[in-house]
Amino acid sequence: MSLPGPILVVTDRPDRKLMTALAGAGAFPVVESTLAEAAQAIAKVEPAAVLFADPDAAPVQSQADELMDAIDAVPAPFMPVVARVNDCGATILDVLPISAGAPNEQIIARLASALRVRTLHATVLRRIDTLRHNGTDVPLLPDTDPLDDATVLVAGRGRGYPALTVAVGQRVGIIGALSVETAARYLNNRDVDGIIIGEGFGPPTVEAFLTALIEDSRFRDLPVGIVPDIPSAIDRARFAGLEPVVGEPEDMVAHLLPLVRVHAFGARLRRHVTALDARGMIDPQTGLYTVAAFERDLPRAIVDAHERSFPMSIARFVFPHDMSRRARIDAARLTSRLIRAADFACQTPDGAITVVFTESALRHTHVIVRRIASVMRHTMLDREQENDGRTEATVTLASLKATDTPQSLLARVCEPAAAAAE
Repeated sequence: MSLPGPILVVTDRPDRKLMTALAGAGAFPVVESTLAEAAQAIAKVEPAAVLFADPDAAPVQSQADELMDAIDAVPAPFMPVVARVNDCGATILDVLPISAGAPNEQIIARLASALRVRTLHATVLRRIDTLRHNGTDVPLLPDTDPLDDATVLVAGRGRGYPALTVAVGQRVGIIGALSVETAARYLNNRDVDGIIIGEGFGPPTVEAFLTALIEDSRFRDLPVGIVPDIPSAIDRARFAGLEPVVGEPEDMVAHLLPLVRVHAFGARLRRHVTALDARGMIDPQTGLYTVAAFERDLPRAIVDAHERSFPMSIARFVFPHDMSRRARIDAARLTSRLIRAADFACQTPDGAITVVFTESALRHTHVIVRRIASVMRHTMLDREQENDGRTEATVTLASLKATDTPQSLLARVCEPAAAAAE
């Protein structure tokens, strides 16, 4: 592990053990500053990351404002700011918290995780600039808050579970799980930007769940807030995102949200890399083709199917008109995970998803579509709907005919009469 610098450590009480640990992790250079001089140090050094190492530091309002102005003035790429805090109520959204009791090794792991996002951000910005300079039409990074598209999995079944799910649902997308088995299934099927493990599980269950997360490299940077005590067998140094959360549900959510935001930002950057690799054919928000790319590829697919006498089918998923933007994007991302590599799809501005199944007869496509609709129904929730929030897609299917053109094929799945998938 190496920590690209400079890294600014802000504290009025120098911690030699922490500085030694940073040096041992390859951090260079490491610059120290007092709290009073931190704003000037940030402006002068323009660090790769900032660590507020003193959990008892309490800057006055003028100092806090000066610090935030200095942080905001640092040019891209993203500069992580990590702060040791004593309780969840002390967390602000623009700072990545880490509990005061976290070992130095976990502080370093948290810094390394955030710096990987910074490196990815710099890479994406550089590639966008290069491609656009060469005349390639590629999308810019969205300037919306990554929390707008974030989803948090809440697992628990204690008395505090309902209040915790409400607090999460008011800020980000939510997936609820009453067992760790259900939570594990969601982790394999959905894009999740954070987990909160609430009350109601025994210590062996919590330990087994955390151990499984640690051993899976996909989740090494995933923020995990844990309400019960962290089992003694869990090595926090191996789990950068593990964070104890206590207090009121709103405070627990506020404590984890900065970490969720960075994870969601990293996911956004990885999707953008995929879009750049495809030279703009992939929509970075959904993972599906852009509408323009879909319209270019469909005629080629039809010609290929006719020439090779292969079957081809098409399906259109239509969602309720009052479905939220977050749920529409969620449906598209879920579809991108479920369709085969040989198939392609796009999401139109009204939220409907059109999927082309190459070399697939209608009877085989019907089975695939039923599975996709079933997964949507059972794993997607839209809290803005008045019913139980379950997403019900209306699906129309059609198979390619010998006389079909792209326009006639699309017309048959866009007709008002549609059969609901069961």
